[in-house]
Formats: sequence, C-alpha cells, structure tokens
Amino acid sequence: MLSRSQLIEQIKQKRTFLCIGLDTDIDKIPAFLKEYPDPVFEFNKRIIDATRDLCIAYKPNAAFYEARGVKGLLSLIATQQYLPKDCLNIIDAKRGDIGNTSDNYARAFFDQQNSGMDFDAITVTPYMGNDSVTPYLKYDDKWVIILALTSSAGSKDFQYLNTGEGFLYETVIKKANTWAGADRLMFVVGATKSTEFTDIRKHAPDNFLLVPGVGAQGGSLEDVCKYGMTKDCGLIVNSSRGIIYASNGEDFAEAARAEALKLQQQMQQELEKAGVI
Repeated sequence: MLSRSQLIEQIKQKRTFLCIGLDTDIDKIPAFLKEYPDPVFEFNKRIIDATRDLCIAYKPNAAFYEARGVKGLLSLIATQQYLPKDCLNIIDAKRGDIGNTSDNYARAFFDQQNSGMDFDAITVTPYMGNDSVTPYLKYDDKWVIILALTSSAGSKDFQYLNTGEGFLYETVIKKANTWAGADRLMFVVGATKSTEFTDIRKHAPDNFLLVPGVGAQGGSLEDVCKYGMTKDCGLIVNSSRGIIYASNGEDFAEAARAEALKLQQQMQQELEKAGVI
C-alpha cells in the first residue's frame, strides 16, 4: 500500500495530485489496438507509460472491465499488475454489501494470491452502515474510500436529506471517521460541489478527498483547491475521459500526456499557492 506519508511525499515530489481514471471502453479506443491480443490492456499500458510521472494515482473503474466478462477481468488483472508502485492503485468498484459478501469483494480486489489483484484502495458505498465498510478495513495496509457527496444530479435524492444534525452526507463522514482514521479512510466528494468543501473539512479536516468531476463534468480545479486543500494537500483529483480519450489516433498516448501535463502544471501552481511545496 502507498501509505499516507508516502502519498504526501509523491505529491510533493511530482508536484501534482492528479489521478487518472482508466475507464477504458473497448469501443472508444483507437481501432489499430484491436490487433493486439488484449486491446484494453495495451491501451492502458501505453497511457500509464506516457503519464506515470505526472500523476500520483490511477483508478480503473470496475464496471468497464466486468462488462466484458472473463476477457475484461483478465484486462483488469493485467492492468493492476502493471500499475506503478509509486502511484496509489484505486479500484473504483463502489461496492456496498455486508458480511461474507463484502469479505469476498475485499478478497477480489485486495488478495493477490486469491484473485491476482492487489489494489491499494477501493471505493465503497456506505448505505448499509459499518457492516459494509469494516470488512475492507480488516486489511491493515489498504485504504477505504467512502462515497460522501457526489457530482450526480441524483445526489439531491438522499445526500442532502436533513438528519437534524446536518445533511446526510455530513452524518456519513462523521460516523465513518469513528471506524478508522485519516490514514485509512478517504471520501469521494464531487468537484461540482466545491463550495461544500468548507463544511466537509469541518468533519474531515485531515482525510484525503477523492474528487471526480473536474473538466468534462464542469468542476473547477481552482475552486476545489480554494475550499478543500489542506497543509498536506488532502486532495486526489481524478480525470478520466479528458485524458485517456484526448485522441483516437495512433498518437493517443502522446495526446493523453499533453492533457495530463496541463493538469499537472495547474496543480503545481495550486500547491505552490497553498504552501504545500
């Protein structure tokens, strides 16, 4: 696992807090890759080779691989094994179940001897309470990233319900932080909710926040940093489509690097502005 101190060190060394989402759709990758035995892995491999010095995390989304059955799982296993060890390896699985079911989800993504995969972190849906989170915390060297406040339109259906002690998403953060500390727990907070970061930081002052929604979904990196950055950065900002699909030609990896470099340079400015580096 990439520990909290190691993650902070990577942020300072690389001058970035970029996570690249590997939401790889076989129907969207360049056509010439279809000639390879595993086109999805070949695509991911070239993206990783082109960007590994510009980011501190990679985040495959499990759905894009599971949808292809055995072939997709083999691509996911190969991708995880290829991911750089100096980057946080996140599986975006959004699992949310209890008991033996969660135990087996954890084994699937954390137990290399069992499944071939050894991710550092997993996204989890906490709707069923601590029973849906604690099975993952049994792995001492792994991170659990809990969905708190999302960028989706449907976030208003439940996440903003008033519990009498604040919104439901605030209750989730406060309760989750009684299960583990900031060295084990992160929270997903959508970039389009940047003004809520101030309230979130009241309940999670030290936790890292995984932030999707910058770029294609309309979130502002500047606003996210303004309201959410801490002395240790405390942010992992994800970009998927804007980087990996920057080109559909044979230059796709170079185009991905160019887009990642733009974000890295913007992030460096924000880190310098906040005095993190």
